[in-house]
Amino acid sequence: MIPRRLFAPRYWPTWLGLGVLRFLERLPYPLLVRAGRTIGCLARRLPLHYVAVARINMRLCLPELSDAERERLLNEHFKALGVTLCESAMTWWSPAERIRRLSLVEGFHHLEEALAAGRGAIILTAHFTTLEIGARILNSVFPINALYRPPKNDLLTYIAVSNRNRYARGTIERDDIRGMVRALRRNECVWYAPDQAFRNKGAEMVPFFGIPAATNVATSRLASLTGAAVLLYSHERLPNAKGYRVVISPALQGYPGASPQADALRFNHFIEAEVRRIPEQYWWIHRRFKGLSADYPNYYGAAARG
Repeated sequence: MIPRRLFAPRYWPTWLGLGVLRFLERLPYPLLVRAGRTIGCLARRLPLHYVAVARINMRLCLPELSDAERERLLNEHFKALGVTLCESAMTWWSPAERIRRLSLVEGFHHLEEALAAGRGAIILTAHFTTLEIGARILNSVFPINALYRPPKNDLLTYIAVSNRNRYARGTIERDDIRGMVRALRRNECVWYAPDQAFRNKGAEMVPFFGIPAATNVATSRLASLTGAAVLLYSHERLPNAKGYRVVISPALQGYPGASPQADALRFNHFIEAEVRRIPEQYWWIHRRFKGLSADYPNYYGAAARG
């Protein structure tokens, strides 16, 4: 039952937005995608600081592109973000059969082989615009434990977590290391995306597109502690509203490697390759380039918040 406090007036705009998403979820998939792209086009023209952040990230990561090419990429990226918003409705409310019908899953046998060893599996993925639907697709073929960061809006947290728990084996807050270890020792699958800026205890500076950035290097330590296999997971939205393709890699060999920093760099190289392959679907609006000391460049200037 939904807590009564979530019906307070401060949440009425959120309820309205959820109602719109519930309507969109019922649309045929091509119409849902079209609606999302339209929303993204409108958002691109608003005075949002995310536009400046995305533009800066593209300049830092893709300097080989001309200004005009990056602007075209920026426009396509915001269309992808709009589709992501509409996909949230599918992630929360669509039946598993609809998700499976829209999805091509490759490499599932790699996950089965990893779990056959009896030590669990860590599925490493990255923040592309298909992150949420990518997790739901994986849940449609094999229940996983998904790490998440609760939104600041308590109503959205309630809706997201309650609906994820309907399909996933479980949800684990991103800082709950003990919860991750317990799941892996039960020979379960833990899915998470540790690719955003991380400046908490244990962070290290690791190059991303050749630029040192504050990075979470805990994955190799978690794998060393539990003996879990580590597999990479890519996800993409196919053109012309054809659905989705996800790929589970074979378990990484020689992982953990020489150092947690080297392992994190290996993961970053995987992300870089995916970005170059489907650049409009990367999560460009995140301020990825942050440091651990006061002398780190302020790449975002007035666009930097927090």
